[in-house]
Amino acid sequence: MEASRSNALIHQLYVRQEYDECLKLVDSVLAETGGQCEHAIYVKALIERHRGRIADSLRLFQQATALNPHNVGRSLALLGKHSQAIEVYDEAQKLAGHQDWELWHAKGLCHAQLEGGHEAALECFAFANAIQPNDATYQRISELHAARGDHGPAAAALMEALEHSPDSADLLASLGLLLLRSGDAQRAFDQLGTSLLHEPRGARAILADHGDHDAALVKYRVVAAVEPDCPQLWNNAGAAFYGKQRYIAAIACLKRAAYLAPLEWVTAYNLGLAHLATGQAASAFHHLSAAVNLRPDFAPRQAGGSGRAAVVWAARAPARSYGLMGVALARLDDPDNARAAYARAAALDPGEPSFRLNHAVLLHSLGDAGGAAAQLGAYWEAAAARRGAPDAEEGCQDPDAAEAAGALARALGLAVPSGAQ
Repeated sequence: MEASRSNALIHQLYVRQEYDECLKLVDSVLAETGGQCEHAIYVKALIERHRGRIADSLRLFQQATALNPHNVGRSLALLGKHSQAIEVYDEAQKLAGHQDWELWHAKGLCHAQLEGGHEAALECFAFANAIQPNDATYQRISELHAARGDHGPAAAALMEALEHSPDSADLLASLGLLLLRSGDAQRAFDQLGTSLLHEPRGARAILADHGDHDAALVKYRVVAAVEPDCPQLWNNAGAAFYGKQRYIAAIACLKRAAYLAPLEWVTAYNLGLAHLATGQAASAFHHLSAAVNLRPDFAPRQAGGSGRAAVVWAARAPARSYGLMGVALARLDDPDNARAAYARAAALDPGEPSFRLNHAVLLHSLGDAGGAAAQLGAYWEAAAARRGAPDAEEGCQDPDAAEAAGALARALGLAVPSGAQ
């Protein structure tokens, strides 16, 4: 069989994934040509690599290199030999020129795996995008920046990618999750919602929508069948169950999320919140302490009133976590550490009324009427300031908190300020 016809048939069998028949033909052609058919060797190497026999595929690519040195780098990278792979890609660029974006992208992937290769990887990815913008390259740039905590450049890379692929559900979901981590909750929900429009079953984008817990749980059930090992899915399902006051179900979901991603601070926070709701103060303290230690510079806050709303996130100091730790410690009859936790929470977020009120209740139970009165006064001041703020939250007008403050004032013999009732 002449070379052109055999190469065409080899290619046809390969793209149809009829690998056994393809290998038989390859071996026949190599026997006829004395091992000098580059295309046959190349296709056999691809099949071996596809079947997981990386070392065999590397040997074949090296054999093909003698005929046309071009494709050893990928196998070296798969074997974890990133420095050697970079050398091969450099040689390939000398032969093929520097206008192949895939070579630049592959070099960037290898540099990213090397210690101290961050800047070199970004440079390679930039060259790749200058030749041919590609979603995968932008994703890698964003991941590199995010790994260093540079959320601004990470988001900028994804937004630039969306200029080329505005309907990419994966890019939209990645941007939404990145904005969520950086504290821009509203923009995050917008991006995640847009992602769901393009891919309704996308597990990464599904979140509870502004307290609509039933609708969110329906989505979670659909996605759980497709992505059962997604920790964000189980965390958000737990938050939705918490919002419905189904605390045992919430804890079950959150524990699964913690099993899948044990270092996720927000899951630890949500577990602390759920355990407080079920009266398990020791477990609550354990998880809240873990949340503070895992991410001391970034903590959640609770939206809505009466402690029954879904959990959302905001970029702020871990004041909420310390405030809830104070509640747990008070229930564990550890007043000294509870007072310290409330003081720490108030120092981190002086404008949050709930810390002051809980601290006042604790001091009153300890017989410190003067301290309780001072904290109650601070509560009223913070609540008034919060009500007058243009971005006032519902939580600062919590009727349960106002009722508790009024009862404490009567017990202390204090007058309730006008407008505070």
